Amino acid sequence: MILGVTKSNLSEIKNSALREYANIYVQIYQDFMDQVKAMGLEVESEDTTALVAEKTEVLRKKGAIVRNNDKSIYTNRISPSCVACQTGAGSSTFFISLKCHRDCFYCFNPNQENYEYFREHTRDVAAELDEMHASKSTLGHIALTGGEPLLHKEETYRFFEHARELYPTSHTRLYTSGDHIDRAALEELQRSGLKEIRFSIRMHDLAKGQTHTYDRIALAREYIPNVMVEMPVLPNTLEEMKDVLLRLEELGIFGINLLEFCFPLNNIEAYREKGYKVKVRPFRVLYDYWYAGGLPIAGSELVCLDLLDFALEKKLKLGVHYCSLENKHTGQLYKQNSGQRLPARIHFSQRDYFLKTAKVFGEDIPAVKRVFDKIGYREYALSEEQNSLEFHVNKICSLKKLNVDVGIASHVIEARENDTVLRELKVDVTKPQAFSLLKDI
Repeated sequence: MILGVTKSNLSEIKNSALREYANIYVQIYQDFMDQVKAMGLEVESEDTTALVAEKTEVLRKKGAIVRNNDKSIYTNRISPSCVACQTGAGSSTFFISLKCHRDCFYCFNPNQENYEYFREHTRDVAAELDEMHASKSTLGHIALTGGEPLLHKEETYRFFEHARELYPTSHTRLYTSGDHIDRAALEELQRSGLKEIRFSIRMHDLAKGQTHTYDRIALAREYIPNVMVEMPVLPNTLEEMKDVLLRLEELGIFGINLLEFCFPLNNIEAYREKGYKVKVRPFRVLYDYWYAGGLPIAGSELVCLDLLDFALEKKLKLGVHYCSLENKHTGQLYKQNSGQRLPARIHFSQRDYFLKTAKVFGEDIPAVKRVFDKIGYREYALSEEQNSLEFHVNKICSLKKLNVDVGIASHVIEARENDTVLRELKVDVTKPQAFSLLKDI
């Protein structure tokens, strides 16, 4: 068992040197949350982490599939591209432009690099595919997103046709609002070999009684093998979302991805006006994640979990998948940290894809060092600056006779000026007697 160190449990760390060191990261997290509040967004008053864990266990016992270290949960079935997204290996997503006819207040595209440029200009996605193919890249999953790809219909058709030529066994998918879908477009997409189409549904459209998206979803079923809906789930929309699930069940589509609703670091007035609040702890490990989803909003996750419970209760055949914001981060972490040449004391976790080391501090160092000397283990590192001894996590089990606090550090590899560095992001704590390499790392 590993204790995730926070301000509330910092005092439980017996070793004063480790407690002082862990407090550095506690303060970094606090400073970050102070910056969030300074932006003008409120933070939820109650930490729902324990409640989420409780609901997750209930879902597991009822038969839901809980995967990716509890970051992804589904019933019945899940898109193979969602499975591949966990590591991002063999997957690539393209966009023709970021132009879109909609104006969703929660859109994170404005955070994309060169956003304004690509609202007016297009990319040659077929040529980009050629480059990847020429570099011998293996692609099992190829996606086209936007903006709205179907504002560029001919380019979209050619992209998927070319993808089929270069990567005939790849699982191809298209993201669309559905507003520009008609029978002629679906016939072209079918001819191009498209395997999956994902529609977005906006709750305020449903509130206006608009059903055109449902009509287009039903039409798509005649042409595309896997028809899905992917949408962020707003807080306090449980009953409305139940109706969405029931309607999609009637349409007999493959499934729905319930996305954790996020603040995209822009359009703050809309979020303040609607009273949305940020989670107390937005991330398990604080880091500058590439995915432009911003900060998770309180209440969305709980609605998603309740919808999974509803799907199980009603025995829906529809695939219902909850994709948390952190589920989207693991592909980045895997790409950053896998395949690296690392010191022998570093462990690449297959649970969260962070690089892990164990550390003891201060007065605990001599006793631990004596154990390591006795078993002939030398691949550790002493740091006078940190007053610590760092070693591989698989050596924690050799310390079970000692009453020591062991820090578990999480790291990432970062590229800097034509070099790579190992950056430590967080330190949690465990006891040798309570630690399990298999279950904890």
